[in-house]
Amino acid sequence: MTEKQFEKATFAGGCFWCMVKPFDEQPGIKEVKSGYTGGNVKNPTYQEVCSETTGHYEAVQITFDPEVFPYEKLLELYWQQIDPTDEGGQFYDRGQSYQTAIFYHNAKQKQSAEESKQNLEETGPFTKPIVTKILPASDFYPAEDYHQHYYKKNPERYNAYQTGSGRKAFINKHWGER
Repeated sequence: MTEKQFEKATFAGGCFWCMVKPFDEQPGIKEVKSGYTGGNVKNPTYQEVCSETTGHYEAVQITFDPEVFPYEKLLELYWQQIDPTDEGGQFYDRGQSYQTAIFYHNAKQKQSAEESKQNLEETGPFTKPIVTKILPASDFYPAEDYHQHYYKKNPERYNAYQTGSGRKAFINKHWGER
């Protein structure tokens, strides 16, 4: 019997609290971690990243089985969680650490991300340009434990944040009720 071959996908979509649940609930997803990537400080803390001095993005790193849930489906789901036209952050979270980015782990992921972005520009529900960056993956530092699976640990606060930030209404407007 052969061992399953898992891959990694890394996405920045603003507040990482809101980026875990949509992926966590899919078949073929082994793990979703909240963390920091793309910056220039080793092992940054949440406070350091939020200070906008480390260059990191809040991101999620997904370990997945590509035979069950292919990378292209992850990209499709990713686009439906963010405002890809906002270069200043996401919803009421502002600053570089809350910007959107796809961090590719290999040439195939890069190509798929670029094709997916182009397709969204041509056929998606947005009239403004898609500004989400496509960048090479770099070191990923898991966030502090209290940030991991926040939607499970603090469902009331998570739901209030989803609604209060405007993310939920934006998703419903552009992609429909899920």
